Amino acid sequence: MNILVTGAKGFIGKNLIVELRNRNYTEIYEYDIDTAPEKLNQYCKSADFVFHLAGVNRPKDKTEFMAGNYGFTSTLLDTLKRYKNTCPVMISSSIQAAAANPYGESKKAGEELMFSYGQATGAKVLVYRFPNVFGKWCRPNYNSAVATFCNNIARNIPIRVDNPSVVMNLVYIDDVVSELVNALLGQGNRVGSYGKVSTEYMRKLGEITELLYAFKQSREDHTVPDMSDRFAGKLYSTYLSYLPEEAFSYPLEMHVDQRGSFTEFLKTAERGQVSINVSRPGVTKGNHWHHTKNEKFLVVSGQGVIRFRKIDSREVVEYFVSGGKLEVLDIPPGYTHSIENIGRMEMVTVMWANECFNPEEPDTFYDEV
Repeated sequence: MNILVTGAKGFIGKNLIVELRNRNYTEIYEYDIDTAPEKLNQYCKSADFVFHLAGVNRPKDKTEFMAGNYGFTSTLLDTLKRYKNTCPVMISSSIQAAAANPYGESKKAGEELMFSYGQATGAKVLVYRFPNVFGKWCRPNYNSAVATFCNNIARNIPIRVDNPSVVMNLVYIDDVVSELVNALLGQGNRVGSYGKVSTEYMRKLGEITELLYAFKQSREDHTVPDMSDRFAGKLYSTYLSYLPEEAFSYPLEMHVDQRGSFTEFLKTAERGQVSINVSRPGVTKGNHWHHTKNEKFLVVSGQGVIRFRKIDSREVVEYFVSGGKLEVLDIPPGYTHSIENIGRMEMVTVMWANECFNPEEPDTFYDEV
């Protein structure tokens, strides 16, 4: 298929084009404000589908709204008519089209022009009134509060929230792109006369900023957001995409002694914590047991033996482990246990515990295996 995308360098355009290429669409005509105008003739003559994403959001003068959102739409449709091309056309509108403001009025005018074009030519038209779209590659300090908040919080720049109770209607960019690809395949989701992204989120502005500040803090306290909340997961991915490139990494506190090191990696309130244990050759660690706390050990490098003994028994059970054969050992409550490095190199073990360490209630009792 020959696919024309106007606004190709914009937020939605860039994400859509990347996904189309991922799906092996190769004939993509990219049209943007800096494209030679004569290219529009060539593209409109050959297009099998048009994604019309170009528009004006923040002009210097309000009159530019109508010129950009209505005027260029008119030019695009007139060019398609000139070449008698009645391929399907999708247009990106906004929920602001229902509002009485210059931007909304220009979007509404573009919608009406599109519907009239469909009636006159028989072409299939798809009008999407998008709410606030968030995700990677959205321009901060432009027309997206989420992009601005992500960018500023990641850079320690103050943000301004006048009314935290304001409810935002949001859609995630990957959900938008999936819907647009479905529309291309003739399987778009429609509600009445309009196309619609099936997954939307209603969140208070204060809720969003609290989450973003929590994401920032999570790099300091080593926590992970609750990914069972799909909105939080998508917002977290968005936040990370705004990190300064020199700030992708962050340090961990290593507890180092003559035996090796122990470092907490990740913590969650719901699912415990993950730590990294490094043991030097000949070193034995552990020799303790727990009432309720349980763990999983995974040796990823080196060789070792993990020993268990039920605290009311003298029988010792041994498991030999190595990074050459990855296997997880459950550490049940009521068994004192130890791990010994029997190799010639450092042994690295990934350890998961079902609860975060609480020094006031460690549930850890010394007992030689």
